[in-house]
Amino acid sequence: MKRITPLLMALCLAVTAYGEVQTPAIFSSHMVLQRGKEIPVWGTAAPGEAITVTLAGTAKSTQADTDGKWIVRLPAMTEGGPYLLRVMGQNSLVFEDVLIGEVWLCSGQSNMEMPLQGWPNQPIEGSDEAIQAANYPNLRLFTVKKRIAPQPEYDCEGEWSACTPEKAAPFSATAFFFGRKVYQELNIPVGLIHSSWGGTPAEAWTSGESLSRLEDFKAEVERIRQAENPTNPQAPTVLYNGMIQPLVPFALRGAIWYQGESNASRAKQYRTVFPNMIQNWRDVFQQGDFPFYFDQIAPFNYGVDNTIGVELREVQRECLATVKNIGMAVLLDKTTMDNIHPPYKKEAGERMALWALAKDYGKDVVYSGPIYKSQTIEDGQIRLNFDYAAPGLQLDNVQADDFKIAGEDKVFHPAEVKIDGETLVVSSPQVPKPVAVQYAWSNFATASLFNKAGLPASSFRTDEW
Repeated sequence: MKRITPLLMALCLAVTAYGEVQTPAIFSSHMVLQRGKEIPVWGTAAPGEAITVTLAGTAKSTQADTDGKWIVRLPAMTEGGPYLLRVMGQNSLVFEDVLIGEVWLCSGQSNMEMPLQGWPNQPIEGSDEAIQAANYPNLRLFTVKKRIAPQPEYDCEGEWSACTPEKAAPFSATAFFFGRKVYQELNIPVGLIHSSWGGTPAEAWTSGESLSRLEDFKAEVERIRQAENPTNPQAPTVLYNGMIQPLVPFALRGAIWYQGESNASRAKQYRTVFPNMIQNWRDVFQQGDFPFYFDQIAPFNYGVDNTIGVELREVQRECLATVKNIGMAVLLDKTTMDNIHPPYKKEAGERMALWALAKDYGKDVVYSGPIYKSQTIEDGQIRLNFDYAAPGLQLDNVQADDFKIAGEDKVFHPAEVKIDGETLVVSSPQVPKPVAVQYAWSNFATASLFNKAGLPASSFRTDEW
């Protein structure tokens, strides 16, 4: 009888393991699958192995390709559950307590990462009450474990769980408040996929292929591709590779985003980087121009330049006019100048949820504060027109430097401001021939202009000087 050598035994075990049907970590018991869209389910198996996936009485079959990869797309379903999801090949996988509902990808840097329980000496306003009440069986949470990768990864680490006080406490506060609002308003299952990392720029969350089309990043992307073990989470593409690509092409309703502070010193570059990242995500998930809602960064004392934060906010505001199907939640009234992590994550999450409720779920809610639209010069004053001015404008605690006005000399002076219907009229006796207005144009200025629904206007300027 032939002796089985250790090498032969190892090869046999490798073939056996390779032949096992497997799916990525984003598939687990307690998950939420997106309603109203085809449901991709994918994984690995032995090359040529027959795979059958069943869900709620529907079955789809396929074969693993020569690389051992396979994918099926189950037909769209309405909200409901719980169901069993079965994946059958040489072995079988069974995922229990699967719900059909609304799935949102939640990403960004530290203000998205900040947990509901807060950080030491950095609390979240209202977190104790929110955590104690966080028994929501049909609100499901998934956190992607942090991972840096030089090349796109196939899988990540994490698992789905129903929302309980114990699971909610370490979960993203912004994502939690967003998801809770949607869940409570719709009364259907909601799934939140949280993938964020503090102190990281948008380019870290963008694919190498997409970044390579931008001149500023070509060389660095290529260097990272050659790196054996990159360690810097701020480097271009490394977080996309390790924490976004493993989720592709999971069916989503859309994405929410809280980031920008790490790009504040490069606001001009962000005009390209941010829309490029949004398009990149839409391209790879192949679900059209899905909704993308984001928090505008809040005022903060950056200590180096009085305008780097407001310039980044301006780029974020400008994107509303240039990128399809996006929305911006303004936080100009919810900040702490000495802490870049404001405790007001309820507003950060719920104001993005207002966009989703109005735009995606047909709810009759006011979902944005006033956004500067245009100006007209008339008789020594400037009239400002706004989108989202309904149900009317209001001013609250206006400071002397909140509104400034300038003539052709480009010298700005404090301005008088008054409401006229859904417009503002701005003037100054020092500027008889005005040409431009600025509102809250510094890192330190906070909101004094709102609509009557209580939502603040974004900072803005009408000049391009």
